[in-house]
Order: sequence, then C-alpha cells, then structure tokens
Amino acid sequence: MTTIPVKPVSILIVEDEAILALELCVKLEAEGYNIAGTATTGRQALALHKEQTADIVICDINLRGDWTGIETARQLSALNPIPIIYLSALTDRATLEQAKLTKPAAYLTKPVTTDSLRIAIEIALSNFAYVTASNAPVIHEPMSMPMAAREGETILQVGDYIFIKQNYQFVRLHKGEVLYIEAEDKYTTVVTPTRKFVLRLSLAVLLQRLADMTLIRVHRSFAVNLSHVESFSDYEVQVPGQTVPLGRVYKEEFLHHFRFR
Repeated sequence: MTTIPVKPVSILIVEDEAILALELCVKLEAEGYNIAGTATTGRQALALHKEQTADIVICDINLRGDWTGIETARQLSALNPIPIIYLSALTDRATLEQAKLTKPAAYLTKPVTTDSLRIAIEIALSNFAYVTASNAPVIHEPMSMPMAAREGETILQVGDYIFIKQNYQFVRLHKGEVLYIEAEDKYTTVVTPTRKFVLRLSLAVLLQRLADMTLIRVHRSFAVNLSHVESFSDYEVQVPGQTVPLGRVYKEEFLHHFRFR
C-alpha cells in the first residue's frame, strides 16, 4: 500500500529585502514550516504560485516593481484563493484600509516576532478552512478566530488535506491517509500508516468535524476509514495493521455503506 507522507504547512514569502526574507525563512523553518519559495516582486510571486501552490502567503505591502503587495495579493487570490498575511512598516490608516479591501488573514507590523508569526499563521489557516468548509463570506477583520475553532482543539481542512495541531504547529496530512480513529476517555488518536496524532476531543465531536470524510463509527471507541477496510465479519473490521471491534449497535449503519448485489 502506498503511503502519503505527512507534510508541514508550506509558506510562500514575498519580500524584496533579502535580509528580511532570509530572517523570515530561518524563523519559519525553525518552527517546522516548509518554505515553498521566496519572491522579491509580485510577478515573481505569481509565477511561483502557479508552479507550486502554497498553503499560505506572507507578503510585504511595499514591494518594488509595478505591483504593490496589495496588488500582488489580488493577483494571487484571483488565481487560487489562499490566506494572505501582510507585513508592513507602515501603520497609517490609508494603507490599512487599502489592505482590508483584499480581505487579508492578518496584518503584522515590522519587525515581527516568531510568536506573532506563528499565531497569525494558525489563525489564518483556521479562518480560511472555516470559510472554505462553510462557504461563509470572508470576514473583513483580520486575526479573529471562529467559534468552532475555540471549542476544543482545532482541526483545519483545506481541499483534500486536514491540519492537526501537534507541538505548537499544524501538521498537514492527506485525508486518505487516515486508517482509523481510537477514543479513550477525553482523547482520540488519529492513526495513519506512519504516525499517530492524539487530540483532546471526543470521538463524536471529531467525527462531526470530519464529516466529509469516509469515516464510519463501528464501535463506541473506534471509527474506520471505509476506503481502508480490508475485510470484516459480524464482530470485527480489519484495516491495515489493526483489527477493530464491530459493535452490534453500529453494525447496521456500517453495512449500509456497502452495496449488496
């Protein structure tokens, strides 16, 4: 079976001052993020975005060239919607109002700290995932956290990927990589072929947040990914490397997902 590697959040940096760009790369990589690329102009950023779509963009507002950071954000979002974090030494109202028109995820003033970057990235991804999943209008005020993200641990979803918070950062994994989920007391463990992620969430809440995945509850303490079921009997379900019990209460719902011919 082919396994899909767990990938860290990837970030595109758009900054025309080489020293500042290097400092950002060092800070972000030290936090476990992946740098998808660095660009010094808006057009270069767009070209990189076409080649490899990042999860988030950190963009200086005052760029050299014919595109400002604000115009760059418009062009990137038009190609493929993506959360944008602005960096700027300017804090005047006019600049802020122009930036808000592009609905940024955050607006940070230079110099930025590692903590402020990490918090901005987490909230940006959370808000973006919330908007994407619910088709809600993009909120205009940056740095606000949706209620769903405050109720227990945050699970983010972007496309075919979910982001699970581990050790102060969000780790990306493909939805298809999840084999099964096991619950114990107030905690659940998301199991993939290569890693386990422990979350302080009940199984019911976690399944509700991952409702668009093919995760089916088969026992009060277990849910399996249907696409990884290798075999089953009246009493148990086999997924790669693990046999989980099939509870009587959940058997009918489990069998409902199979077509009988």
